Amino acid sequence: MNLKVSEIFFSIQGEGPWVGFPTFFVRLYGCNLACKWCDTPYAREGQDYKEMKPEEIIAFWKKNYPEIPYVTLTGGEPLLQDEIYILIDEFLQKGARVLLETNGALSIENVPEEVLVVMDLKTPSSGMENFNLYKNIYFLSEKDALKFVIKDEADFDWSLKIIEEFNLLSKVTCFFSPCAPFMSPKKLADLILKTKKPLRLQIQLHKFLNLK
Repeated sequence: MNLKVSEIFFSIQGEGPWVGFPTFFVRLYGCNLACKWCDTPYAREGQDYKEMKPEEIIAFWKKNYPEIPYVTLTGGEPLLQDEIYILIDEFLQKGARVLLETNGALSIENVPEEVLVVMDLKTPSSGMENFNLYKNIYFLSEKDALKFVIKDEADFDWSLKIIEEFNLLSKVTCFFSPCAPFMSPKKLADLILKTKKPLRLQIQLHKFLNLK
């Protein structure tokens, strides 16, 4: 069975727990959301994609990047395609360390425990807040992470409320990412410091380096 792939590329992981590591990326095509500030609209419906078998993707990785264990599956929304589980299993069997980026609107219940999950909780400014599947929180473990994209102070305050409501700081790492150009990294850093809570500021390193 084939996967719809928007692009495959090799770059520095610019965000999340593995920031800074050279990483093999597989960007899956298609998304069930339409965030107002989406930075990868080309991975949504109506754009170009290539159909690839899971074994083709694995072979490309092994041939070109045999010493790179870090694999990130992103989108779009990877969990829209059932075949993603076949790809995950094959990567794990080949010794890869797999990170899955997901928008939080689809169940992660069946994602293997070995996979590092980085899940969004969509803030109000995204226009997609009502699609958050909060039961996913209970499938996360300490190795996983939540991501909040912050456009303004209303997003920040909402995120703090959600963190408190679900006691998230005792469960997972919470990353706060500024939504450019509306929220500067400095302003978000100041907001985080004022809370005196162990929140993590996330700046998309790859964009500062002018990488994909």
